[in-house]
Amino acid sequence: MKISSSSFEHNGVIPERCAFGVIDPASHVRLSDNYSPQLSWTDVPEGTRSLVLVCLDSDVPTKPDDVNQEGRTVPADLPRADFSHWVMVDMNPGTTELEEGACSDKITACGKTDPKGPLGSRQGQNDYTGWFAGDPDMAGTYLGYDGPCPPWNDSIVHHYHFTLYATDLKRCPVEGAFTARDVLEAIEGHILDQATLTGRYRLNPDVSL
Repeated sequence: MKISSSSFEHNGVIPERCAFGVIDPASHVRLSDNYSPQLSWTDVPEGTRSLVLVCLDSDVPTKPDDVNQEGRTVPADLPRADFSHWVMVDMNPGTTELEEGACSDKITACGKTDPKGPLGSRQGQNDYTGWFAGDPDMAGTYLGYDGPCPPWNDSIVHHYHFTLYATDLKRCPVEGAFTARDVLEAIEGHILDQATLTGRYRLNPDVSL
């Protein structure tokens, strides 16, 4: 199975229009267009009953002490963890493409309640749900795609992994505002094939792409 995008190349830079935040010289960061990227795939194996899509940032700081703090930098050697930006299940195996902006074309304060997606698909919550939990203007359940917005003072480039899974499940056994972790646990042992497209992004202008 192969996955690609016309929005960015594998290991290329994710465009600002597909991000949640962009560099702002005055305030470090401002909100962006938040378009979901174009994705297409081929060679889905026989026997596939549904497709699952997960996007994870694998470079999120495990300690918040320095994150977005004036006069400080998130160190490169800090242990990193995953941050979920998108999880979608129950896509028809005949689906071969998601057009740019098909699942997100703006930022919705407090989160999307009914994100757009292919007929029959379901989208779970991403990790902005936890990130904005204490913010009275932004707190809520963030369903569907919300793009990159790494710390503006991080010393490394972040990597975003869009992984498509072909499964033998007609319906993924998750309910409600499920998470990427819920889905990855649910499809274990049911994956027929998978393919990953990786993009890079940063908000620290001192870090080169």
